Amino acid sequence: MTALIFDCDGVLADTERYGHLPAFNATFDEYGLPAHWDEAEYGRRLKIGGGKERMASLFTDPGFVEAAAIPDDAKARAALLDTWHKSKTAHFRNLVGDGKLPARPGIARIIPAALDAGWTVAVASTSAEESVRAVLEHAVGPETAGRISVFTGDIVPAKKPDPAIYLLTMDRLGLDATDTLVVEDSRNGLLAADRAGLACLVTVSGYTREEAFDEAVLVVSELGDPGRPAIEVIANRGPARPGDYLTLDDLGVCAGVRTPNATPAGQSWSEPAQGGTR
Repeated sequence: MTALIFDCDGVLADTERYGHLPAFNATFDEYGLPAHWDEAEYGRRLKIGGGKERMASLFTDPGFVEAAAIPDDAKARAALLDTWHKSKTAHFRNLVGDGKLPARPGIARIIPAALDAGWTVAVASTSAEESVRAVLEHAVGPETAGRISVFTGDIVPAKKPDPAIYLLTMDRLGLDATDTLVVEDSRNGLLAADRAGLACLVTVSGYTREEAFDEAVLVVSELGDPGRPAIEVIANRGPARPGDYLTLDDLGVCAGVRTPNATPAGQSWSEPAQGGTR
């Protein structure tokens, strides 16, 4: 049985630009913090894994620490981050509920089609579970979302690019790597899938388009939909021959395909993973 595993942020919806960024800024405003991230600055902060970690990076600015009266105590800082992040998650959910984060092209078409064809569909993300479920339900509807297994947040000890979240998903669902395809949008996500021994298709986002995706079986601008402009095929290292948009057959033939640059089975790796939720 073929299985599709989707990342959430940047894959199900363009959550970074239209969701997480405004939610961070709304939180800064709510607590009167002397911070505001524009798109360029947020793009730089995205190099830091995890939302709490991005907020914590503010503590490296002495001017911010002084102006916001940030305590020196590590436990007090951790408590502040917990409070801020809960608020940020609430702002994010409000944006989703208000329809500010439409699904990326192809998501509302491919996921129900895969389920109806008897495929296993899952979401594996290290973002907060509350946020992921909100995005998923808005993207495909509550009924379809209820048919999808979701693995999120801090259920694994290390975050992408560590493969832990994908290894857990495979184990919990009893999946076979030779019949599984991951859909990601970033290099960290691709590396996590690759290190778990999984084939990966990348739908780039505005923040990740210039990243390296050498291990991916297929790299495209989006999944696409009938009636939309034709997708851009950025790299194709597999058997799929996409037309104007990707079909279930295109995804099916990519499942299990390991590219020449993929991590060899059993090979160890040493790149550190960064933790946290968005």
